[in-house]
Amino acid sequence: MYNVAGIQRYLIGAGYFHWDIDPELFSLGPISIRWYGLMFASSFLFGFLLLRRIFRLEGRPVKNLDKLLVYVLIGTILGARLGHCFFYNPSYFLSNPIEILKVWKGGLASHGGGLGALTAIFLYSRNHPRESYLWLLDRIAIIAGLCGFFIRIGNLFNSEIIGTPTTLPWAFIFEKVDNIPRHPVQLYESVTYGLIFVVLLTIYKKQRHKIKQGFLTGLFLFLVFTARFFLEFVKARQASYSSNLPLSVGQLLSIPFLLAGIVLIIYAHSKTTVPDSVTEGRHQNYQNRPDDTGGWKQQRGQDTSIKFEHRQ
Repeated sequence: MYNVAGIQRYLIGAGYFHWDIDPELFSLGPISIRWYGLMFASSFLFGFLLLRRIFRLEGRPVKNLDKLLVYVLIGTILGARLGHCFFYNPSYFLSNPIEILKVWKGGLASHGGGLGALTAIFLYSRNHPRESYLWLLDRIAIIAGLCGFFIRIGNLFNSEIIGTPTTLPWAFIFEKVDNIPRHPVQLYESVTYGLIFVVLLTIYKKQRHKIKQGFLTGLFLFLVFTARFFLEFVKARQASYSSNLPLSVGQLLSIPFLLAGIVLIIYAHSKTTVPDSVTEGRHQNYQNRPDDTGGWKQQRGQDTSIKFEHRQ
């Protein structure tokens, strides 16, 4: 498919970026800290801090965030691991099921992680009905792009998920893999996800009271998996059984997410009700402020079209 010999000849005298970074940041006795682990932890830390600001802004109980973080963390890791095992190398892991548990050997799939996170958030919302499923997804969609940014940087440090051979001047030579200049597709994805994070955060900050439930989630799914679909064309295929398929496994898995995003955007635009973030925010302003008649005291400038009853 690729003229490797020609690329290697072109390499002579070319100023490609040679990537030979040790994936291990440092070690303390038997414990080693890897760049990927640092990036993964950073994604959840900064995501948690941003989500805490969103909860406070909208008057939601911040104390529930710790539990939500545990749900999402477990769901993401389990989903990502199972996705890697059964999306990309099912025959091996079905024959060697004990290998599924060896997460330290590496192998996490973002599509599986997404499914795991969606499931975890659904389970959390069932136990916390005040934070509806779509409301949570819309807020977590904002920080998901930031998480993707960090995790793809972690993949770069691991010299994994490499690109296809290229002669472009910004090509990387991943010396731990081979001596062929390749697309730094990890950087392409990282920058793309970072930009999507900025777009979603900007929309949220400027249009928070107008956005209908499901729109931010739909926009996230559409942008991320559309980008993922096209970036797969410059990414080396990870599943051996897909070498003869017209599309890679990553592209095939991206299509349902992309379509789900379109459906959610259409659904959000078809809604005529006031967004949950607005009604709940007003509810917070009324809480714990009873007037002399036992009703809720009117806040100056508040919309009187939404009323709440207060009974002893």
